[in-house]
Parts: sequence; C-alpha cells; structure tokens
Amino acid sequence: MFTHLSLRLRIFLFFALLALGGAALLTAGLVIGYVRLGEDHALSAFITAGAVGAFAIIGLSAWVWTKFDEYVARPLEALAADMRARAHADVDDEINPNYARYLGDLAPAAAAVAAHLTETRNAMALAVGRETARLGLEKQRLETLLAEIPAGVVFCTPDHKIALYNGKMRDLFNDDEGLGLNRPLDQLLRMAPLREAYGRLLRAQSAKGTDILVTTRHDARLFEARMRLFWLEGQETADPAYLLCLQDRSEDLALHGMREALFADLIEAVDAVLPDLPHGAPRAQLEKTLHDVQKEKAKTDTAWWPLEQLDLSDIGIALATRLAQKDIQLQYDALPDLRLRADGFAISRLLERLTLSWIGAGASDIRLSARLSEGEAILDLQGDAKAPDAARLNDWLDSPLITGHSRFAGADVLRSHGAKIEATDQRISLSLAAAPETLQTPRVIQYDFDLLQTALPAELSQAPLKNLSFVVFDTETTGLNPQVDEICQIAAMRIVNGKLVESERFDTLVNPARKIPAASTAVHHITNEMVADAPSVVDSLSRFHRFADGAVLVAHNAPFDMAFLQRREGAIGARFDQPILDTVLCSAILFGQSAEHTLDALCDRLSIRIPDNARHTALGDTLGTARAFVKMLPMLEATDIQNLGQLITAFDRHARLLRHLN
Repeated sequence: MFTHLSLRLRIFLFFALLALGGAALLTAGLVIGYVRLGEDHALSAFITAGAVGAFAIIGLSAWVWTKFDEYVARPLEALAADMRARAHADVDDEINPNYARYLGDLAPAAAAVAAHLTETRNAMALAVGRETARLGLEKQRLETLLAEIPAGVVFCTPDHKIALYNGKMRDLFNDDEGLGLNRPLDQLLRMAPLREAYGRLLRAQSAKGTDILVTTRHDARLFEARMRLFWLEGQETADPAYLLCLQDRSEDLALHGMREALFADLIEAVDAVLPDLPHGAPRAQLEKTLHDVQKEKAKTDTAWWPLEQLDLSDIGIALATRLAQKDIQLQYDALPDLRLRADGFAISRLLERLTLSWIGAGASDIRLSARLSEGEAILDLQGDAKAPDAARLNDWLDSPLITGHSRFAGADVLRSHGAKIEATDQRISLSLAAAPETLQTPRVIQYDFDLLQTALPAELSQAPLKNLSFVVFDTETTGLNPQVDEICQIAAMRIVNGKLVESERFDTLVNPARKIPAASTAVHHITNEMVADAPSVVDSLSRFHRFADGAVLVAHNAPFDMAFLQRREGAIGARFDQPILDTVLCSAILFGQSAEHTLDALCDRLSIRIPDNARHTALGDTLGTARAFVKMLPMLEATDIQNLGQLITAFDRHARLLRHLN
C-alpha cells in the first residue's frame, strides 16, 4: 500500500502513528479512570494530566523520530543508493561505513557485498576477455577497412535512419550537422530514388545490389549510389536495413556535359562544311569516319551512367504508383517477363513526365504496354489523343524530370541509355535494350548494430530510456542573467542507444556581441579576443538546433541553459520543443534531495574524472554530464523508471530543488 512512498516518509508516518496512538491510549485510560472515580471536581485535573501526557508522548516521539531519521533512515537511504551505484553504474570505490556507523554490521556487510560484486564482475570480465578480444580485433579491422574505403558508406535502418557511416561520408558532406547516428537520411539526400530502389529490391526479396543516381537535398551535387538490402537471419518477411555506397559524380557530370557540347559543336561544324566538299574519295572517307565516330560515341554514352538489371514489370509498378499519387489511374497490360539494363528511377520518371505532359495536352485513358523487337523492349504509352509532334516531344524531353534540377532532363536519360523515342498516331514508344540475366555473388558484410533492433513506440513518453537518442549540452555565458547576458560558448554530444558517441560533438565559441566581464572570464577563461571572429549567437544556435533535431535534450541545471536558448527561438526561426531532462533531478531521484547535486559532486559520486583544465568549459562540462547521465540510466531503470514518461513524472516530485538552485 505504501511501497511507492520513500523510506524516510514511511518511517515518519510510523512514528506519527505511534505518537497519535500513544496519545489516544493515554486519553482513553484517563477517561476510564475518571468514569470509575465518579468525582466531578477531578475533571480539570484529569484534562491537565491528559494534555501534559499527550504532548509529552508526541514530543518524545518527534525527538526519537528525528534521531532515528538522522542515524538510521538517512544512512539506509544513502547506503541503498551507494549499493545501487555499484550494482548498475560500474562504481568500484569502497563504501564509506562512517555515515552508517549506527547500523551495526550492516555497513561493513554492504561493503563486503560490494567488494565481492566487484571481484565477481572482474572475474567475469576476465572470463569473457579472450573471446571479446578476438571479436574486438575483427571489429577493429572492419572499422579500419571501412574508414579507408574511398567511397562514402552509410548503413541505414528500415525507416531510413543512419546506423553507421565512415569517414569519407564526412568529407563528402563537409561535416554537415545532418550527418550523425540515428539521424534521418533525408537530411542529406533526396529520398525519392532511394525509396523507389528500396521498394523494388524489397518486392524482389533480392540479396543483390542496385545502382542508382541520387542528389543532395538541395540538388547541389550528384552521387552514384549502390544500394543493397541487409537481410537479417529470420527477417525475410520484415523490412530490412540497407547499405548505401556513395561516389560523387558531380564533376564527372560537368565534364560529360562539356564533352557533349564540344562534340556537338564539332559535328555541327563538319556537317556545315561537308556539303561544300567535292565528291570523291576524301569526302566519302570523311563521311565514313564521321559515321564511325558517332557510332562509337553512342556506345560510350551509357558507360558513365549507372545502369542496373531490373524486371520490366518493376517499371510498370513504379510508374503506376507515381501516377496514383496524383490521382491518375494508369492501365497497363501484363508486361513480358524480361530484364532490362536501365536506371529504373530515371526511366519511370521519364515515362511519368511524358504521361503528364500528354494528359496536359488533352489525352486521357493512358495505357502502358510492352513488346519485344530484335533484342529490344519497346514500351508503348497509348492514349485517346493524337501523339505530340517532334517539336513538342523535344520540348517535353528538354524539361527537368526533377523540379529545380536542370541537369536531369528526359533527353539526358535517352542519351545515357542509348534509347530511342518516337511518337506516331496515338502512341509514344520508348525503345530500351534488353539485358541477359547474369549471375552475381552477393557481397558479404557482417556487423552488430543495436540500432537495428530498436523500434520506438508512436508515443514518445512510452519509449524506453535506453532506446532514445539524447543530446547532452552545456553553455558558457557572459553572466548569470538570461535576460541581458549572452552565450559565448556552446558544446554538445550525442548519446545513442545508451552509449556516448564522443566523436559526434558540437563545439563552438560564440560571439555574444557584447563584452565578456572579467569575472566571467575568470571562471570559463573565454576572452573577448577569442570570440571576436566566432559565429554569431543566431548562427551558432541555428546549427545547434539542427544538431539536436529529433533528440531529447539533457543538461545539468537545464532551466539556466534553456533560458538562453529559448530567448533566441524567434531569431533562429525554430523552437527547442523536444523533451528536456535535467541531471540535477536525476541525481535527486537516485541519491535523495539532501545530497549535494553539483556537477562536481555527481561526477565524484559516480567515479567520473574530469581534468581540471576542462572544468567550466562547455565541452568539458558536457563530457562530464554525458558520462554521468549514461551511468545513471541503468540506475534509473533499477528504480522502476523504465521510460521517458515515468522519468518526467518523477521529476515533478523534485522540481522544488531546481527552484532553489535558480
């Protein structure tokens, strides 16, 4: 009944009940005595005796309770917290028995249990050390090889969040804040071709890879990508994770465009003078050479564009799906069982553009069919309106297939595939080369990713703490008043799946646009000269907002830091509206409100060492806070706080502590 109450409160209630019960029994005895005596003049004496006795019992009980609380209840609570820290947070320091000296052998016994637990833990670590050393060596080799691969490698969960990336990815994306573990891939790349390729491989239950072209989210660069699904054992029917290898083809595309322009200029110049040359062997030889060069060039047009082998039916499914999203019903016949060598995303987008343009010109009831002719697959779009003439068809082919991306037009797709297109009567026909089925050996990759087993519930408050992504941060400021002072440094680190990812950090000096007082410099050692060329507050907080996007914020004495952040929400055009956790309150839950809850005290309690030169720097305090929070997570779970909602509810019981601190 009272198990949800703290030990100290239950003991207080026990003594209160004892005092009230004693007073009640004394009163009952006096009443019985007075009734038995039967003398009315003795009533005042009985009342006086009862009052004195009752107050004496209550006072004695209160005095005994304070001593019991001081020498028994508080030491028991502290002893329980110390044992929990050694059981769940890998704290190896000996338990100090002095504060529990009135508990007899309990403190030495607890110290012995803790020491034995440490010995057992060390013995177990030695027992598994040999095997983990072997696995660790293989992991180190894999990480080394992965880091040196010249292509960007990213491993994604089924919901397109990053579970692994190599160093080349940071080079490709210039340390973009959107790159990080458990961050959505759409912060970096346009997802349409990736989702289409993923769906195609998923429908085929394929262990083979597929090649596609993708662009950055702002179309600044073009990447050649290879996607391969990562089927886990027993997961053949579930959505798998996938591996993505990226190579920057932006310069290749620019050079290819220059080559195309130069070659077109050359052919145009030769064609212009060819009719003026006299007939004879030299002219015939020139015409033959020109024809041979154009023929050889046509063979190389498809060499630079990544083409894959895919089923013809996949193109029909992709096109029908795209049009259905625009409320257009595409009719298509059963397509031949044939494999093509093509870029499925590009071809489906080309057919979509032709269909939409034709509908815009008056056609309706569009139907897709396919036929085979001399080793080619001919895709026919048939409608109930006259097909476009050559000029209009060329206009359609010259328009970008992706809005705002002029380098990806229908004509580019035709050239890259060596494809032909013609419009006759009520039909638009696209000819593509068929590809023979080739045997491919899947490339083997093995790794252990906890993120792949993590699935957050729709309601974030029900999410287990160990499955959440956290961003731990700290600020250094010009003073202690959020209304007039300003941030001069901010740092942050990520915690993913209960592990601190120290390589993913945000650390920047900030120009506060005001002088830093000498008293503040004496604390954090940041001078006016150091921040003179630093980014502005608005720019720094905009970058930090993107770094922290989608994560739970964690800070030590969070109201102070959040006041500086929230003051600038209007200027950066974004809100810090994610859940916010405070390690001060976590400490109060675990160690009681009467304990000291400064960052130094918390780190000392959890055997965390912060170098003296790192204290009172944003990055040093962030590191200390993050390590403390990681150690407190299993301790919180041991107190039956399993999810975010339960932790926030527990915070409410200790909110008074923060009001005293601020």
